[in-house]
Parts: sequence; structure tokens; C-alpha cells
Amino acid sequence: MIPVLYLVIPCYNEEEVLRETTRQLLERLKVLKENGKIAEDSRILYVNDGSGDKTWELISSLYEEHDEVSGLNLSRNRGHQNAVLAGLMYAKECADAVISLDADLQDDVKTIDKMMEEYHSGFDIVYGVRNSRKTDSFFKKNTAQAFYKFMRMMGVDIIYNHADFRLMSKRVLDELEHYKEVNLFLRGIVPLIGFPSTCVYYERHERFAGESKYPLRKMLSFAVNGITSFSTKPIRLITTLGFVICLVSVVMLIYSLASYFAGRAESGWSSLIVSIWALGGLQLSAIGIIGEYIGKMYLETKERPKFCIQDILDR
Repeated sequence: MIPVLYLVIPCYNEEEVLRETTRQLLERLKVLKENGKIAEDSRILYVNDGSGDKTWELISSLYEEHDEVSGLNLSRNRGHQNAVLAGLMYAKECADAVISLDADLQDDVKTIDKMMEEYHSGFDIVYGVRNSRKTDSFFKKNTAQAFYKFMRMMGVDIIYNHADFRLMSKRVLDELEHYKEVNLFLRGIVPLIGFPSTCVYYERHERFAGESKYPLRKMLSFAVNGITSFSTKPIRLITTLGFVICLVSVVMLIYSLASYFAGRAESGWSSLIVSIWALGGLQLSAIGIIGEYIGKMYLETKERPKFCIQDILDR
């Protein structure tokens, strides 16, 4: 049986690049169809994540021009991960395999061919992994590497140099639907599902047009969300640090008593102030980390929907 493939593309203010993205993706679909790798009713599914420009109008126009293009319009901006999930959950009802990728053409679309080869070989999950970070700035390259290493150190099962360019089969998507958390971190959730998986490697390109939707502020927020959604190690580190400080305090108490009886004790304003600031900063940091977890619990208990679809363009 020839599988139906859907390409899920989250879009946020992508009007500058969408026509070129559509041209390249339609070309890939045509090649795959001619080679008998995918069915004729395979298509591109754009998900408009509350864009402030003419992205949805352009998606509507592309829908009228090409039979292979469909679109979802979310009622408001819900963030990249929720937009991807909305597309995946809609596509799984129509497709045998779904590939998610960004609209900016940084992910090499020719890698889709390799992903389908691995799918036909029996893999349910195929991760698109970057060969290198030559196209990144020095800052972006080093912060990204630090992110992956830190996530691993915190106990999060994550694929190094993999973002959200991946293929998933229908049965994987059916299992993904059972993961109900509001704070989505798909890079961490997908490896938890299991099923046969593999990686394909590619060279990441420069962004075709427009600006990055992940400035430093969003990258830091994304990292914090990923760590606190999948690891309790930060809380354990606070506990460990607390014990260490208690031990240091006992040592300092013994030292102070010894100094007093030896007649070497002097009042030290500097050491007192440093101690107060250090302990105060530690306490505030600890409260902040615990607050992150409590905040997530608060959001999870509300069980609000992760996205609302306002308009659907599909045949």
C-alpha cells in the first residue's frame, strides 16, 4: 500500500517565504509520487499561528492555486509547538505518515526523500539531524550546543542537533495524542513514545527570507520549558546544595569557635555581608525554580485546550 504523506508547516509571519516554500515542496511531492513512494492525495498542510501579516491570505491563495495545499488557521497565536501539534493531530486522520518542518527553508527539503526511504524500511520515527552548525553565528552555535548538553545533563532524552524536522507514522501520532500536557516540548515527548526510530543527516541552509522567530528571549524560555517539563533534577540540585551549605555552616561554626577560644576572633563586616547576599540569592533562586514547577502544575490542572482552529481549508 502506497502511504499518504502530509507535510505540516507551522507559519508565523511567513508571507515573504511561503511561495518559494510551496514551490520547492510541490516539487518534492511530485518526485516522490512519480517514484511511487507516496500516494496521489499527499499534500502540504500550512498552519497559520495567528500571524500579524498576510500569511493566512497567502495560504488561502495557494489553496486555490494548488490541489496539494491545505491550511489551518488558529484563532490566535499559540506558539510554535502548539501550531505543530495542531497540524499533526489534524493530519493524522488523513495520512499514513506526517513530516513536520519549518517554513523558512532552512531544513533541506530533499531530506524528505531520505525520510520516506527510512519509513519504507520500517521506521516509525525519522529524525532530521543537522550535520553541523556552520551557518550559525558564533553565539547561536555555542548557546545551542550548551542547550543540548545541559538538557542531557538534566536527564532529558533529546536528539542532539535535532529540532522539529521529523517524520512520524500514524500509530506514533495516535500515541502522541495521549500526551495531555499543556507545556509542550515535542523534542522531549517524541523519544518517550518509543517505536522504531532512526536519524537522517542534512546540511542546514540560511533562512530564505524574513527574520528568525526564535530570538534569545524565546530560546531561553524554550530551554526552561523543556527542562522543567521533563526533569526534576533542578529541585534535587537545590536539595543537594542545601545539604552542602549546612555542612559548610557546621565547618564555619567549628572554625569560629576555635578562633574565639584561640583569641583570634575579629568582627568581619565584609564576610557577614557576603554571607547574607549569597544565602539570600540562593534562597531566591531556589524559590524561583520551585515556582516554575508550581506554575506548570497550575497550568496543567486547568486543562485548557492547547489550540483552537478557526478556519480549515481542505478538500
